[in-house]
Order: sequence, then C-alpha cells, then structure tokens
Amino acid sequence: MILVAPAFGAEQRSAAFGDDRPLTDAELAPARGLPLPAGGRVVAAPAPRCRQTAEALGLDAAVEPALGDLDPGRWRGRALAEVAEREPESLTSWLTDPHAPAPGGESVGALCARVGTWLDALPDAGGTLLAVAEPAAIRATVVHALALPPASFWRLDVRPLTATHLTGRAGRWNLRCGEPLRP
Repeated sequence: MILVAPAFGAEQRSAAFGDDRPLTDAELAPARGLPLPAGGRVVAAPAPRCRQTAEALGLDAAVEPALGDLDPGRWRGRALAEVAEREPESLTSWLTDPHAPAPGGESVGALCARVGTWLDALPDAGGTLLAVAEPAAIRATVVHALALPPASFWRLDVRPLTATHLTGRAGRWNLRCGEPLRP
C-alpha cells in the first residue's frame, strides 16, 4: 500500500482547519508528472484537494470516505490562531487527549478507529493499493498499522506529495515513510 499526501494548499499555508477548498492550478503543478507505480487499486479521500491531486498525478481514483480528514466540527474554516484565542481549553484538550473530540467534530481516537476499520478490511491480495489521503488519515493509518498509542498521532509529520509505504497485511505491517515523489 502506498499512501500519498495531497498537494499543499491555501488551508495549510494559513494554518486553518480544512474547509474543503479546491486547489488552484499553481498548487497542483508540483504533482503533475510525478512517477507512481502502475497497477493495482487507486482510491482518494473525498476532499477536493485529494481528488484533484490524484487527477494531477494521472490517477483515476475511486472515492474512499474512510480516508477523509479529521473532522474539526465547528472549527472548520477557522484559523488555528483564532481557535486558540477564543477556545484555548477546548483546543488544548483536543490536541492532548486523543479521545476528546473537536466541538461538533471528531476525536483523534475516532479517526484512528475509522481508518483502522478500513485498513483491517482490506483484502490480503490484489496488487498495490495507492491512496491519495489526507495527512491526518495517513497518520491515523500509521498509528493503527503499527499499534501505536493514539497520543502519538500529533507527533507524526506527513509532508505534501510524499509517499508512505505499508507492506504486509492486517496485524503485521511494515512502514517506510516520507519518500518524496520525484519526477
């Protein structure tokens, strides 16, 4: 399995909670022409930036809802600095307790469970699965695959247009992470 992080967009530059804005042509340009292994199943998270990145990579991807972003609830579209100023206790709780959900949203533990259910249900055979997934979903996949504590989620960094490789199968995964995609 190869998990690819989408291209970098305005949300990341502004440190805002995702609001599913589409990427611009300039933001997608670095993804065009990058090599990926052929064959196997291809999926993408439902967010526009993941679907657009898959298209820019020349992939025809089916949408996989399980690989969607960590739901920030009522913080969606707001800048991290604004949330930190107006709701410091809620934000601190969400960032430090993997079972504390964002107001009206999802906890890290719930995301890890969602992604873990998807990962555990994958068939053992059938070629390479390539998934363009939200960085949070990639972190959750690694947490689940390696049986890490959910509190380690925020300590994993997933950079745009990098590949995280998981080999093996449910219950016995090996990890190779952070490979840049290069032309």
